[in-house]
Amino acid sequence: MTVYSFFRDVYSLDTLDTRLTTSSKTPSKDADDISKSTSKDAVKTTDLPPGASPTKWGTPEFYLYTLVFVVCVPLMYKAVWDVSQPSSPHYKEYEKLLSHGWLFGRKVDNSDGQYAGFRDNIPYLSILLLIHPLLRRAYNFLTMSSETGMSTSKTSSSTASQHLASRLNFDFVSGLVFISALHGFSALKVLAILYINYCIAMRAPRHAVPTATWIFNLTVLFANELAQGYHFSSLTEAAAPFYAGAQDLGKFLDGWGGLIPRWEVLFNITILRLIAFNMDYYWSLARDRAGSPLEKKQLDPTSLSERDRVTIPAPEPCFTSFRTYLAYVLYPPLYLAGPILNFNDYISQASYTAASITTRRTTLYGVRFILTLFCMEFLLHTAYVVAISKSDPDWSTYSPFELSMLGYFNLHIIWLKLLIPWRFFRLWSLIDGIDPAENVVRCMSDNYSALSFWRAWHRSYNRWIVRYVYVPLGGGPGGGTGKARGVLNMLAVFTFVALWHDINLQLLLWGWLVVFFVLPEVLATIAFPRSKWKHQPTAYRLICGVGAVFNIMMMMAANLVGFALGLDGLKGLVNGMLSSAAGVLYTVCACGALFVGAQVMFEHREEEKRKGIFLKF
Repeated sequence: MTVYSFFRDVYSLDTLDTRLTTSSKTPSKDADDISKSTSKDAVKTTDLPPGASPTKWGTPEFYLYTLVFVVCVPLMYKAVWDVSQPSSPHYKEYEKLLSHGWLFGRKVDNSDGQYAGFRDNIPYLSILLLIHPLLRRAYNFLTMSSETGMSTSKTSSSTASQHLASRLNFDFVSGLVFISALHGFSALKVLAILYINYCIAMRAPRHAVPTATWIFNLTVLFANELAQGYHFSSLTEAAAPFYAGAQDLGKFLDGWGGLIPRWEVLFNITILRLIAFNMDYYWSLARDRAGSPLEKKQLDPTSLSERDRVTIPAPEPCFTSFRTYLAYVLYPPLYLAGPILNFNDYISQASYTAASITTRRTTLYGVRFILTLFCMEFLLHTAYVVAISKSDPDWSTYSPFELSMLGYFNLHIIWLKLLIPWRFFRLWSLIDGIDPAENVVRCMSDNYSALSFWRAWHRSYNRWIVRYVYVPLGGGPGGGTGKARGVLNMLAVFTFVALWHDINLQLLLWGWLVVFFVLPEVLATIAFPRSKWKHQPTAYRLICGVGAVFNIMMMMAANLVGFALGLDGLKGLVNGMLSSAAGVLYTVCACGALFVGAQVMFEHREEEKRKGIFLKF
């Protein structure tokens, strides 16, 4: 294996997630064969798949685009490098936000509290990533016979039952230990919420389960924020206001808050699993329980497709077991940040290990994670864009080019600070034998469509939204509703998404801006349908490039409002860029560079189609 082929495998879609290279309807045992057929060595053929176009990489047009990349990309990085030097006139304004680093003798920008909490604990999390799977293997060795062992595609149903029981027992105990260490006595609050949600699924009238589930979990979402995690001191004071001993007990319990005392900050992910469990159970009751869905469809339970794992209900005893419910909700690798796995899929993979989990693929995924982590460290040590934005700078003192690059690299830091924890916890889950969906597919700079961006960004959450919110609301255009109904549904979805992230006006504005900026794309697809331009593909591609530039600018603006600068900060940045003739000229040139980038993105997706990979993002 050459160095090139190794890195080609590391950065292949198949390594990232086999769901990207195989249909969701394909049985898992066929996934590896199909993945091999999409590799570079397997597609050396003159026949193009339907819908794919001949390559343009060697054309004069794309040689010009290559030249633009060679010139622009180094200059883009140099802009943030220059303003991040100790010799920069702005350095003293944000130096206090920097910390001691370990690369190049430079300080590190660890000023983002969200990512700092993860970054500072990477050594301890890495130990946990190794110990947890090893303890499971030791438990399996002690409790399962050598004939059963770990489940494979050839296991019998009795072996699968033993494997399921073993996993659930270990997940139940390890989950309780995990949240006790994380939240201390506040774990009791978590368990209380989980129990109430379980009772709603099991004891509420069947027709009332969906409404009761949503009302309860949305109430918890708001209550957690408003009550700041329900401090024991406040609870005991309310219960026994005249008894000093009760108040002292409350303070004592608050003092043992575990490694993460503010449990409510990370509970939003758990709420998604609570809703998924209740709705999966509710939908399972609507099916005919007279016969097994597996028998009716004559499916092999050892090799279910990804869609079947998600949609075919788990056995009823799994739903009605409170221990199994806790094992699912508290599963340690996915508890803190996901990715999100629904209950049906969890039970299926706990019974039969997914064929997508192989030592080679997991190793390559781990290498990719480490390279991404070092990329983030390099940026934090050389581009202090987060500290600069947090120092409340005078944007007018920066050039238009510097302003745009500060915003651009700020978005890259946001992308990486979310990507890295998601991939870490998914890597932990893969090592432990559970394969959840990859959360981030495209690089932040490889997106030109707002609709496609949201399909590929936080993908497990997007899939959760589609299954439990968007489809029940009626879906969008083409799903039996009109364009207006589809837009209203999107507005409802992004309002929930914004409030789910955090209950504040800034994120609510972000959610509404996303929908507002999607509208031009929806209208453009109506005005310029692909079917009417099939005889003018080049003209259509150029028109789409112009629309892509507008889309990219709007997506950057919406995300800067929601996650970095806020509305006032964005106004200052835009005013700084457009307040002079030089700024306007630069903006025009930047739009030209974005147009070039969009054309390369189009061709990158055409290259995937030539390999038989058709993604909707």
